[in-house]
Amino acid sequence: MNAPGPAFPATQPDQVFDWLDAEATKRTEAGLTRRLRPRGPVSDELDLAGNDYLGLARDKRVAGAAAAASLRWGAGSTGSRLVTGSTELHAELEHELARFCGTQAALVFSSGFTANLGAVTALSGAESAIVTDKYIHASLIEGCRLGRADVAAVAHGDPAAIAHALATRRKRRAIVVTDSVFSVDGDLAPLRELSEACRAHGAALLVDDAHGFGVLGAGGRGAVHEAGLSGEPDVVTTITLSKALGAQGGAVLGPRRVIKHLVDTARSFIFDTGLAPGSAAAALAALGVLKEEPDLPGKVLTAAQGLANGLREAGFRVSTPYGAVVSVQAPSADAAVSWAAACAEHGIRVGCFRPPSVPDGVSRLRLTAHAALAESDVERAVKVITEVAPRGARG
Repeated sequence: MNAPGPAFPATQPDQVFDWLDAEATKRTEAGLTRRLRPRGPVSDELDLAGNDYLGLARDKRVAGAAAAASLRWGAGSTGSRLVTGSTELHAELEHELARFCGTQAALVFSSGFTANLGAVTALSGAESAIVTDKYIHASLIEGCRLGRADVAAVAHGDPAAIAHALATRRKRRAIVVTDSVFSVDGDLAPLRELSEACRAHGAALLVDDAHGFGVLGAGGRGAVHEAGLSGEPDVVTTITLSKALGAQGGAVLGPRRVIKHLVDTARSFIFDTGLAPGSAAAALAALGVLKEEPDLPGKVLTAAQGLANGLREAGFRVSTPYGAVVSVQAPSADAAVSWAAACAEHGIRVGCFRPPSVPDGVSRLRLTAHAALAESDVERAVKVITEVAPRGARG
């Protein structure tokens, strides 16, 4: 018989969560507290923190489509996709996404996070090995944790390390998981080399193209398309509809049999309420705008390069932008918070990334470029960030 576990004294109801106070104190001492900052519908700030890369979230064509669909279909989807939550809008959006990106099929989820959870868990399992870049997004990490597979997280941006992990795995089935454009520094994964490593070792490749879709590739078709991997039988792509398309939701794109497998097995799809019809309509309208205005992605890249060049010339440690993301290293977590706050006081809203959001432990300002940024906006942002920079930020 198993020995009985330790006996714990009874606790008063108002003391059950006392441990949260101790954890909060630790976070405060480490400079890692967070707070919500509700914004109004209109702001005078120059937004370099949001992910509305193409400026479509407030586009009348996109917002109007969301409003019209909500009036016609209702505010919510009313159920899971397998019950009442699939509308004609969802089917049309999936068809158009697949056709635009050059894949056999697509499946729309309620968010990019749930899309990644569903794809990783459904395509792995106890008989699988997962090999990941150690800088993958938190949603992919959670998918790996839930996937019950053998997981190996290897050096960042290193196809040789991926190949070695695949060659030494203990499970027959394997899948390599990576971001395309990494969310912290905006660097680009070597997708072609990763695909070669996968094919040499009989593995699938799953790419989170959240920061590449709508910005990279021909007409914004994404980093996977740019690498020539869209439509390949061993490649699966996940995207979000909430960045370049300015809407809400996520999607998985890939071979038709992969999508059918997700419908049957992905728990974050089966047991989640479907994407609201208004969001599906907004994403469809935004995709239509992207098709009509294929120069929008280039404007994002130009703005990102302008920000990076200006800040680098000012002496800061700045990432090389391959997409919309530009990061500027800060001397500490506290310095990053105060730096971002000072920028906001001067009318520039920037992101602030600190541990555990940054895998290398280095705190940063994270700037996101968008298509509507004028050259004067870039110059103003560089000027403000430079003037309010904390001691130790340059070098």
